[in-house]
Amino acid sequence: MLTLVTGGSASGKSEYAEGEVLALGEGRRIYLATMMPFDEECRRRIARHRRMRARKGFETIERYTGLAGIQVPQNCVVLLECLSNLVANEIYSPQGAGEQGAFEAVEAGIQSLCRQARAVVVVSNEVFSDGAAYDASTMRYLEILGALNCRLGELAQRVVEVVYSIPVVHKAPGISDGAGLVAKSGAPAGKPGCRSLKSGA
Repeated sequence: MLTLVTGGSASGKSEYAEGEVLALGEGRRIYLATMMPFDEECRRRIARHRRMRARKGFETIERYTGLAGIQVPQNCVVLLECLSNLVANEIYSPQGAGEQGAFEAVEAGIQSLCRQARAVVVVSNEVFSDGAAYDASTMRYLEILGALNCRLGELAQRVVEVVYSIPVVHKAPGISDGAGLVAKSGAPAGKPGCRSLKSGA
């Protein structure tokens, strides 16, 4: 089972995602960390996340690029934190797939995790909602991340947006994605489709 958890910065999405993993019951829990500790701000965020998941039974694996090459225990539960860092690493890191290959590398990696694990929970970020203008390189990064959010939204059995620490369920078993139908949370059950990055979106 694949779950996509998204939301804005400091929305509570990471804490919610950890709760989703705990709700899946006992078993091996793998925390797949993708943030490179390249400055003090990153190190503070990493330390904060370690405190959040302390005593929750997670085994931490750091993986910055090449997700498809990683092996995790069969039938474990994986929490990938987070998609936005992974995409940036693939685009900008010398070890990454580059701008042209980032989408395919990340999608293939998540598909590989889903074949190995009992459940995968991916944390991502809301993009294009701040209204700011960015340079061409940043816009390309946001386009790739947005396209991957859409693709994982298609693949996932559950899609949850966390808004002000409140989970809004957009997709889940038993919730129709038909036009005009409303999810149990009160949010629209379906969202407009996203064009594939491969088609030029």
